[in-house]
Amino acid sequence: MTSQTLALILAVLAGAFVLVVLLRRHGMPAVEGAEVEHLQARIQRITESEERYRALVEATTEIVVQRDALGRITFANAGFGRLVGAEAFALVGSTLEASCLEHGPVEERPDGVRRVERRLAPVTGPPRWFSIIEMPVAGPTGETQWLHAGSDITERIESARSLDEALTRAEAANVAKSRFLATVSHEFRTPLNGILGMADLVLDTGLDAEQRTYVEAVRTSGKALLSLIDGILDFSRIESGRLDLAAAPFDLATLAEGVVELLAPRAQDKGIEIALDIAEDVAPMVIGDADRVRQILVNLAGNAVKFTQTGGVGIEIGREDDHVALTVRDTGPGIPSERIPLLFEEFEQGDGSASRRHEGTGLGLAITRRLVARMGGRIEAESALGQGSRFTALLPLEAAGTEDPVAAPVCLHGRTVLIVAASPFQAPFLARRLSRVGAHATVVDTEAAGLAALSGAGFDAIIADRSLGDAAVRTLAQAAKAGGVRCSLVLLSPFDRREFGSPGAAGFDSYLVKPVRSRSLFDRLMAPARPIGGGEGPSAAAPPRVAASGPRVLLAEDNPINALLATKALERLGATVVPARDGLEAVALFSEGGAFDLALIDIRMPGLDGLETARRIRALEASREGGPLHLVALTANAGRDDELAARAAGFDGFLAKPLNLRALPALLERRSAAA
Repeated sequence: MTSQTLALILAVLAGAFVLVVLLRRHGMPAVEGAEVEHLQARIQRITESEERYRALVEATTEIVVQRDALGRITFANAGFGRLVGAEAFALVGSTLEASCLEHGPVEERPDGVRRVERRLAPVTGPPRWFSIIEMPVAGPTGETQWLHAGSDITERIESARSLDEALTRAEAANVAKSRFLATVSHEFRTPLNGILGMADLVLDTGLDAEQRTYVEAVRTSGKALLSLIDGILDFSRIESGRLDLAAAPFDLATLAEGVVELLAPRAQDKGIEIALDIAEDVAPMVIGDADRVRQILVNLAGNAVKFTQTGGVGIEIGREDDHVALTVRDTGPGIPSERIPLLFEEFEQGDGSASRRHEGTGLGLAITRRLVARMGGRIEAESALGQGSRFTALLPLEAAGTEDPVAAPVCLHGRTVLIVAASPFQAPFLARRLSRVGAHATVVDTEAAGLAALSGAGFDAIIADRSLGDAAVRTLAQAAKAGGVRCSLVLLSPFDRREFGSPGAAGFDSYLVKPVRSRSLFDRLMAPARPIGGGEGPSAAAPPRVAASGPRVLLAEDNPINALLATKALERLGATVVPARDGLEAVALFSEGGAFDLALIDIRMPGLDGLETARRIRALEASREGGPLHLVALTANAGRDDELAARAAGFDGFLAKPLNLRALPALLERRSAAA
């Protein structure tokens, strides 16, 4: 019912009520015959209309009261009478009002009608909320009166307030949970930093075989605990909606190669392979959140490595419609079809029995599914018992333009290459790469098949996998040399590289380290005369060491074990470490004119935390000559928000605990080069 209709009904009702009152008070003038009957009929109709409209109003509105310009009541219904504890008829002429305990804002419309919510106190019973419409109406003599009609909205108000209170409690609980997780993360990571870091330092000392086994077990257990903590924290962030996604250009191929190389040692320890293939139609640079794409790949490929006992894991990156498809396939045991829908649920694994061989929380795929959904993509899974599994994440990553010069395309048109490897992924992936640049690749999986191929056709190059056996690959190298093959390459894992010795002594021109980067493959084939021993990547060469007169490093760390760990690691690299027990001491050392090339500052310290320490150092730099000090934050809180806060405070770099000691040489080398 509209407010105009309600106003008309109430005005008629009020007019009829006033007319009846006047007639009852003053009586009817003396009239005769038919006029009397006509007047009585009209009064009857008015009375019936009054009752009808009264019933309509009572059914739709709890309280109605009309007042003149002086606030006197000219009409009131029974609901208003009950509210103030009086009969409705007796209220006419009075100025009695209901007690208002609180009210909301007044909403006024252009036609003069006002709406307001008030909490009124009745004479008996608890207070009630009413939504009241106030509108001007014409009185019996044409003067303006105000009609007030209210509906009881107590249940709606109380329900809304209950929801608000529940939301407030939920938000407070969420904030408390986030603080708790941040605290727990810091408290877990701090001792883990000491455990893992000290284990790394001990492994660099002279240990016998038994001692090395024990220390490596400590390190492995520590890494497993760290992985568990990271999984729980990631899941919590996603669940609470605190995960923000970046949208920046990044090199997808480089990212994927980094993931494969990260997981390669774990795969090679199990005697399986891991390989990567990137299709031609994938843009070199895409726009998205590189960290989350890396996490998706690590989760999917890490799971595949974990559950695969023989064969290997293959990662393929291509395009499917408007999405980038990240596909991970393995030769593992497979998953029962009835368990595939459960894989992406929290705390679920492919094998849900108590006798399963693999430990873990079952959060990896749940986190991956939520990350993919958060990025606007979808994830698919296919598997069958005994036939391995395939997981595909489809992500809407748009191509990004690049100002960097495009490298000249590789052309191996007409080249023929023989690949001898019992490999489910690496060999066919190498063949695909070669075919894309015009070469023709033949893949065989045994020594005998390789010798037969060499004897039957001429090849420009041969790639033999050392996993066939030392004697087998040497025989293949000799046969290739006798057959006039111009380039012989042996395929090695990083562990094989240390054990195999010189490839030249085995009859090869050079070597490739698994997993093979495309650039390394093409460089070897196009420059076969490259001297052996040039190495490929960090696995073939020892990490660089800084000279004895290395940089001075300011280290602000309040935890004595972590301070000892970082100090020893830096001193081994030739740095001079100046320790500070807290932020105040670090600022004092800098303000006294100390010359430093690098500062490593813990974020959480008593007295003065790392963020404020960085701000004060930057403020002091403004009044000093020379370039800015390179500040690197050390923190056990490794979230994106923590990194953004650190950079906003003036930090140039960000290292998460447990401290990766392998990151220190490159950091010191970069600072030395800058100096």
